[in-house]
Amino acid sequence: MSTPQLASFKVPAVDNEPMRSYAPGSAERKALEAALAQMEKELPFEVPCVVNGKPVKTGKLAKQPIPSDHARHLCSYHEADQATVAAAIDGALAAKTQWEALPWNDRAAIFLKAADLVSGKYRYKLMAATMLGQGKNAWQAEIDAAAELSDFFRFGVKYVEELYSQQPVKNAPGAWNRVEYRALEGFVLAVSPFNFTAIGGNLPGTPALVGNTVVWKPSPAATYANYIVFQILTEAGIPPGVIQFVPGPPAEVVGQAISHPDFAALHFTGSTYPRIVGETGGKNFHLVHSSAEIKNAVMQSVRGAFEYQGQKCSALSRLYVSSSVWNAGFKEQLVAEVAKLKVGPAQDFTNFIGPVIGRPAFDKITGYIKKAKEAGGEILVGGSAHSFLTKDPKSITMVDEIFGPVLTVYVYEDNDFEKTLDLIDTSTTYALTGSIFAQDRQALLRATNRLRNAAGNVYYNEKCTGAVVGQQPFGGARASGTNDKAGSIAIFYRFVSARSIKENFVNLEGYLYPSNLV
Repeated sequence: MSTPQLASFKVPAVDNEPMRSYAPGSAERKALEAALAQMEKELPFEVPCVVNGKPVKTGKLAKQPIPSDHARHLCSYHEADQATVAAAIDGALAAKTQWEALPWNDRAAIFLKAADLVSGKYRYKLMAATMLGQGKNAWQAEIDAAAELSDFFRFGVKYVEELYSQQPVKNAPGAWNRVEYRALEGFVLAVSPFNFTAIGGNLPGTPALVGNTVVWKPSPAATYANYIVFQILTEAGIPPGVIQFVPGPPAEVVGQAISHPDFAALHFTGSTYPRIVGETGGKNFHLVHSSAEIKNAVMQSVRGAFEYQGQKCSALSRLYVSSSVWNAGFKEQLVAEVAKLKVGPAQDFTNFIGPVIGRPAFDKITGYIKKAKEAGGEILVGGSAHSFLTKDPKSITMVDEIFGPVLTVYVYEDNDFEKTLDLIDTSTTYALTGSIFAQDRQALLRATNRLRNAAGNVYYNEKCTGAVVGQQPFGGARASGTNDKAGSIAIFYRFVSARSIKENFVNLEGYLYPSNLV
């Protein structure tokens, strides 16, 4: 039996998790280094499926390799088989009634506690797993596994409080109208990607927070960090069965889940999949106007394209630079800065670029580089990261999503600014993020208006990556997904179904209306 809610509770004030710098000699640097050393000493770990709160070891093992050291793997995980997935779905459906009936303040308390566990007790362990298993450097792991994940949980609680408070503003005389926000019928399938541990927690967390039960299939390349997130949610008080943890082969697990008659919704980040809640990818742009401040545009572009090896849906991939800016030092500065990028394992804090996530990704990325060279692209600077110059604004690396450290530059004539806006808008099917660099306010406005549908997140004089929960709700449309804006209240609307309730306080003495009377 759930406890009746006897008051209207107000959640604590929330703010973005302060981010730590990990400077040499700092306390956080030493703590993270210790966590990395401890984890490397203990690996490889064994990760089970978890169904109804109990570990399930199927015996069919797969490995999560360390991207910077293919001879080692971070964990071996048991792949969910057909029986395990079926048990997870049945368990989620069985847990739904009690979880949905739990008073809102108790669900909120669980996620607030989880946020504190992420940002406190488990901060460095979760970061270490993200660095070793997903190839992120210390800063990228900090903004992801520590800050963004705790932000998702805390701001999620605040947004759901706001959602539930939205009620009809009008009532008929002698009546009271009200709206309740029901969880969806059935279960939600969450399929999370490798590149953000925070997304791994947010995809099952968002629907669960509003009363849904979830079957969670993590990415094979992020299994261990996601398993730690699952353990954190369990320690915070998520009841058994509310979130079922089922790593395994994507096609089999997803196929079995979505064919189930009680499948209610899919929450995922990954490849293109229309008409569901999803963020699918991007082919993101920087537009550098002739009035742009050169050094800032260069530095923002280097970060946007090459941090975390370009393995972000929001990563910069296509760069449009006015010829006057290009010839006034932009080219030289870009080449010089990219040439200085240090590459290596994430455990070496001086490395800006780490490994790509695995051999298939490496082969795909180098394949695009080969195609670009064969098509006449000029390599401006190469090595483990590449910047191309193209004269064809619709060449393959300006159109296809690569998901790696490859940046293609197109130089346009200053008087072709309007034509370039058309190019940016029409060259690719994606519409996730984009940045406009200009000191000329009219140029900013012209570009913003013309590119209204070219990106769901637009930045002025700032790189196209780095959306912060509560500040820049994240998502795009077209082939980039359903634009449901993770990190805002909007995402929660997709996981509730409203029902109106009217309670009458005045008895009806007859059924006739005045118009029926004579």
